[in-house]
Amino acid sequence: MAELSRRGAVKLGAAGALALGLTRPAYADPVIEAAWALKWNPTPSGDGLRAFEGLEDDRAGSHGGVKHIYVEGDHWRFDMHTRDRDGSDRQRNESKGMRSGGTTHKIGKDQTWKITYQAFWPSSLTATTRFTHIMQMKVQDVVGPLWTLTPRMKDKPTLTILTLRDNDANTEHVVGDWTPLQNKWIDVEFECKASNSGGHLAWLFKDAGTVVGQGRTMAVDLWRDKNYLRPKWGIYRSIESSGLQNTYQLIRNYRGYKWE
Repeated sequence: MAELSRRGAVKLGAAGALALGLTRPAYADPVIEAAWALKWNPTPSGDGLRAFEGLEDDRAGSHGGVKHIYVEGDHWRFDMHTRDRDGSDRQRNESKGMRSGGTTHKIGKDQTWKITYQAFWPSSLTATTRFTHIMQMKVQDVVGPLWTLTPRMKDKPTLTILTLRDNDANTEHVVGDWTPLQNKWIDVEFECKASNSGGHLAWLFKDAGTVVGQGRTMAVDLWRDKNYLRPKWGIYRSIESSGLQNTYQLIRNYRGYKWE
């Protein structure tokens, strides 16, 4: 999909934009000439691991000689083995950031971005009683994530989004039951405005075109007054849960759009 310029978006019109699935943010002023501009559109064959700003692949050297993040056919693959470690009590094999050629796409203050992709989560990627994060939005050099996508086990396994308020209070947003989302390709979409005040996070999940989870919140802190936002993908989990297995996550069709 070619990048949409402002002039091109006007020519495209509302019907064409809807056909592409690029709906306007809810806050947008209809008088202002603006549109979603495609900024990040990597391919496994063309970009490979250069699609990311960086990798965190077995930083502790716990599984020597093994690559955990790599291209496999039409997708990127993130492996996690029970022996892998990133500290004494956790595991992490993740990519971070969005890059095209030599350009790193940074989500800046008060910018609105939409990030879409397709994910495949196998049965071996179990929901856990501690934490298993499969996508995070973070700020460089800031420890805590702004939001997290995680399969959790409480009364039953669910896919949950965790967000933080300005006072760091945590809010859980249940997307849906976890098991029906596994062993198939799921469409994932996040839209965020990176602001202290007036920011928002929206999400949409589809299974073969059918909406299986969606929501929106403004009760979230999406700016930390430092650096920039960047998404992370892979598997980051505690070893303090039972039932951990060797597992993986597959991702394809990454897209990053900026509202401008």
